[in-house]
Amino acid sequence: MTIANKLLLIAALGVVAPLCRAADVQETWDKQCASCHGKDGSGNTRMGKKVNVKDYRDPKVQADMTDAKATQTIKDGIKEKGEERMKPYKDKLSDDEIKALIAHMRTFVKK
Repeated sequence: MTIANKLLLIAALGVVAPLCRAADVQETWDKQCASCHGKDGSGNTRMGKKVNVKDYRDPKVQADMTDAKATQTIKDGIKEKGEERMKPYKDKLSDDEIKALIAHMRTFVKK
């Protein structure tokens, strides 16, 4: 393989890799989060209404939630009054997957 071909391959991977990650995070969101939080982050689902999830399209909700708090919540879940409102994902998702989910969640905000 020539140097030019290697450079072309590296450049192509630089374009394709982010697209793959975007597809992966969308798949993870759809599989792990959307049943409660909705595909659009609104929380307008049967389960989302039942557990009173926040609307991630709301700029105030987004501003009040730090990445650190979101990471902790995803990892540890939420328990209130002895009841599980959100299951923990620390054993199911890597730190990189959690970061990607938070970045994805930030795209829902209405401007």
